[in-house]
Amino acid sequence: MKSRWRLPPAHHRPDMAASSRKRHEAAARDAASVPRITRTLTPRDAATLILVDRSGHEPRILMGRRRASEVFLPNKFVFPGGRLDRGDWTATAHDTMSERDVQRLMWDMKGRASPERARALALAAIRETFEEAGLVIGRPSASQGVPTSRHPTWRRFYRSGYLPAISRLSFLARAITPPARPRRYDTRFFVADATEVAQESTRPDDELNTIGWFTIAEIQTLDLPNITRAVMEDLVVHLARGDTAAPVPFYSFRNGAFRRDLIA
Repeated sequence: MKSRWRLPPAHHRPDMAASSRKRHEAAARDAASVPRITRTLTPRDAATLILVDRSGHEPRILMGRRRASEVFLPNKFVFPGGRLDRGDWTATAHDTMSERDVQRLMWDMKGRASPERARALALAAIRETFEEAGLVIGRPSASQGVPTSRHPTWRRFYRSGYLPAISRLSFLARAITPPARPRRYDTRFFVADATEVAQESTRPDDELNTIGWFTIAEIQTLDLPNITRAVMEDLVVHLARGDTAAPVPFYSFRNGAFRRDLIA
């Protein structure tokens, strides 16, 4: 079966109007099918990391399926990720993020915006990938010693002999869960190349009961949240352009309508 997400030539600009219309329709279906709650929850900061393996004939993406018992997106295939934890604010990193990504992460940041919070989001994406996939995105820590942390996952990460390398992540997209959902997140999607994986270890978390590398065509056949399908379209464009300076899509619901804004 042909994939509608096949990689276009680098000079090709997809029909964003048609793509946006499809996302509107998908969002409307979500609104009708997802169980509602009576009060609106404040979205919690979250981060996701999309790892891309380009060593073969076509790119493969790391994804996993959430357990059926999960309240949020049960049985759906997703990228590794989760909510921001307190330990992410103080975690020691090997390097720093680009100033461009820091500023874009802070754009329309709910609550108190700060570079420290932007940094913590990138660290959360790396930690969640370590928890859910057992993959270390980092650089050797020998010359800097082994940091300490009260967070159990960060302690395990540091014992691997590496420090998280947040400079290797690029900010790809942002999405806020619609109102009246049992869980709401303000999720930042990061992307990195699979060559940035320094080490593999045992997964300390079983939130994803199936995990593997999938081609873009294979991902099209998986049971995905509609926002994941939208971000996959953004990823295809990103891979074709190879431009980390391109505007970042921001998906949200405002005044009952689905929106796709761009963060320059």
